[in-house]
Amino acid sequence: MASGDDSIRNRSAETIGDRVKRRRRELRLTQEMLAESAGINQGYLSSIERGQREPSRRTIDVLAGALDIPPAVLIGAGMEHDNPQPLETRELPLLGSIPAGRPADTQEQLEMFPVLRHLWAADRFCLRLSFESMEPTLKPGDIVLVHYRPDVDPVLVQGRICACLVDGKPTLKRVTVEQRAGRRVIILHGDNPVVAPMVVEDGAEFAIQGVVMKLVSRDL
Repeated sequence: MASGDDSIRNRSAETIGDRVKRRRRELRLTQEMLAESAGINQGYLSSIERGQREPSRRTIDVLAGALDIPPAVLIGAGMEHDNPQPLETRELPLLGSIPAGRPADTQEQLEMFPVLRHLWAADRFCLRLSFESMEPTLKPGDIVLVHYRPDVDPVLVQGRICACLVDGKPTLKRVTVEQRAGRRVIILHGDNPVVAPMVVEDGAEFAIQGVVMKLVSRDL
């Protein structure tokens, strides 16, 4: 029988894949079930558990969420990393379209979506995407966390994915600013190569409503 010291040493020698596998088995989940819950490929999950692939920080975050443990448990940070604690979540408004004002002021009946406590803030909301312009980065049905920043100067969010209104119509695009013939031009780019960039014409009503911070949910 292993001593307490041996048990501690064995735990400290675990890889991230070992911790994922151990927690998955504690929850009686198959690899297929965990992969579906986390929104990742089952083959990728299998290679992580076998120690053949090193997961990215985003993958660690989504696996931790699916396994109901803090990311530090999988990373192995801290003395209590092998003592899983329940995740603490907070709810944010979940919208189906880009709001024309503060989310709480523009929606009569709000659907709520839980996010990890450290992601919550009063000036944030979740957005369920119906746009195809950001594929393959973001897909229709994805839920993203958005920082509500009405009328932020586009220069300050150069290259970021933003929730925008152009003449009252919602769009989700990367915002860039260029100087052309001595004037500033705002260009909205999609990651989808078949979607042509959109130049915001002079006189158009344009506003950035929020900046996309993080993908928080994806269905397979």
